[in-house]
Amino acid sequence: MIFGDLILMGGGPGAEGGGNPVLMIGWFVLLFLLFYLMLIRPQQKRQKKHAQLLSELKKGDRVVTTSGMFGTIFAISDEDNKVVLKINDQTKLEFLKSAISERVES
Repeated sequence: MIFGDLILMGGGPGAEGGGNPVLMIGWFVLLFLLFYLMLIRPQQKRQKKHAQLLSELKKGDRVVTTSGMFGTIFAISDEDNKVVLKINDQTKLEFLKSAISERVES
């Protein structure tokens, strides 16, 4: 029997023995690199782009909030980290600056 010989020789399922530690470390490094490239780096790029958008906002910009509300920036307070959006002629709402999702074309 071929399989019986493998088990007797210690090469079959349940065989004990440590793997090469350098190879294991290499797999962990490869896994971390893949994790970084697929998850961490794109998220950092999105955060940097969003921070740049928030720093470039000015009065009169048409924006959309994270909740999907459209409005025009009526006032900005960098100290309080707030913006006042003009929804229509009678309605002005105050939001955190971080609630601005993106700038839209008028």
